[in-house]
Amino acid sequence: MAEPSRARPGALARYVPVLDWGRRYDRAAATSDLVAAAIVTIMLIPQSLAYALLAGLPAEMGLYASILPLVAYAIFGTSRALAVGPVAVVSLLTAAAVGNLALPGTSDYIVAAIALAFLSGVMLVAMGLFRLGFVANFLSHPVIAGFITASGIIIAVSQLKHILGIEASGHSLVHILETLFAQIGDTNPITLALGAGATAFLFWVRKGLKPLLFRLGTPRGLADVLTKAGPVAAVAVTTALAWGFDLGAQGVKLVGEVPTGLPPLTIPSFDLALWGQLAGSAFIISIIGFVESISVAQTLAAKKRQRIQPDQELVGLGASNIASALSGGFPVTGGFSRSVVNFDAGAET
Repeated sequence: MAEPSRARPGALARYVPVLDWGRRYDRAAATSDLVAAAIVTIMLIPQSLAYALLAGLPAEMGLYASILPLVAYAIFGTSRALAVGPVAVVSLLTAAAVGNLALPGTSDYIVAAIALAFLSGVMLVAMGLFRLGFVANFLSHPVIAGFITASGIIIAVSQLKHILGIEASGHSLVHILETLFAQIGDTNPITLALGAGATAFLFWVRKGLKPLLFRLGTPRGLADVLTKAGPVAAVAVTTALAWGFDLGAQGVKLVGEVPTGLPPLTIPSFDLALWGQLAGSAFIISIIGFVESISVAQTLAAKKRQRIQPDQELVGLGASNIASALSGGFPVTGGFSRSVVNFDAGAET
């Protein structure tokens, strides 16, 4: 009778991995995690706000989608470095799915986005429990790469309205371009200067900052972290300029005040008609999010000879999306850039 009792903790840890690594967690790991958490948080805050706006949602929903989902993944996920939260492709898919049902900024739009996160989470958990993690092996990498590339183009074009400081809308590339050209005469020069300057800076950071840091004698690890923290510097400088020169009074659109406090507990809509309208999009978001997440997780795990369990990753991502819905967020998955920064910063769990 002793054997079954000893096996239970191991069996439970298979579905709740924190019970396994938590027993070996020590002060050294905690210190490494605190340093990595501080670096990733600085990067996550502006990213989450931007991705919420990309999804057509209030900026604070990006923060809501960045707290409980991380906790849920830490409990149920198997990657030691994956940083879960809002990402560009999933935000764009959310905007496309919910935009067909309601107008951005309306309560119906927000309700649908929260329901989409919950439905996606339920699908992911179900796929994990039915051991469908192997489906990632049958997805064509060229197809996924093409999809992500096309999404990147649409994301870039859709953000031109913010760089130019004009009003433009549309869900297709052609429609977005048509509205951009129609409003091009209303471009705000200060907004354009800020947007173009920040974009040029980020390109330089990606290509030129690391060689400069090496010439200055900066250690490779620190140079990698500083290079990946380029977006944080861009946000800090432009924020200081907006505050110091009162750019809001000169036509530059600002995010504005973000509600303070912890995310409110939210009960997702259980309207079956709404679920039916969102089911197809939720499935696509689940698959795309899982493939992106598992690719990053396996790449980083291989560098430390760690093992990723695809079935449990489905459960972990599903729990994260359910947690996002319960905290008033939208669909999330593992982000590539934040995960790499998390790994390079020395994260242990």
